[in-house]
Amino acid sequence: MTFEREWTQLKVGQGPQETRMQLNHAPPADGAGDGAASGEPDLVAHQDDLGAVGHEAFKLHGALRKKADIANAGRDKGDMCSTASAAKELSAHHLLTGDELDNTLAVWGSQVKTVLQMCAHISNHLDYSKKAHENDDIEIAASMRHRDGTPMSPSEILKYVK
Repeated sequence: MTFEREWTQLKVGQGPQETRMQLNHAPPADGAGDGAASGEPDLVAHQDDLGAVGHEAFKLHGALRKKADIANAGRDKGDMCSTASAAKELSAHHLLTGDELDNTLAVWGSQVKTVLQMCAHISNHLDYSKKAHENDDIEIAASMRHRDGTPMSPSEILKYVK
């Protein structure tokens, strides 16, 4: 049953008497974004776009790993980085700056690891996400149609929501 037919029945009093709200939308004038009517998915992510984002995340991960690792920069004979060595030296002279510098080094390292993990996550999971959403769209589209392939009316869909 189309929306127009259902609306006509409601206006003449032949439809359900229960008052309820139904949300619907009108397709844009240019026809874009009307995936439900054309059988195409509404959410579209092109492989080229995802590949570009994934590549940038990969490049950022590599550059950040090399340039932001101050914990490994300027290692001395005792296998201590220059920042940690400075913090130790300042603390040995009873200067609070040494403890704060050591704390700064720990916080910086933790934050860099978090950003690296997020870059890796973005890079590694874009392909998986695209495929999972395609499968979800197919499953939802199949479940929202009658056996003959016609789409369900808004009132029929509302039965599943209750």
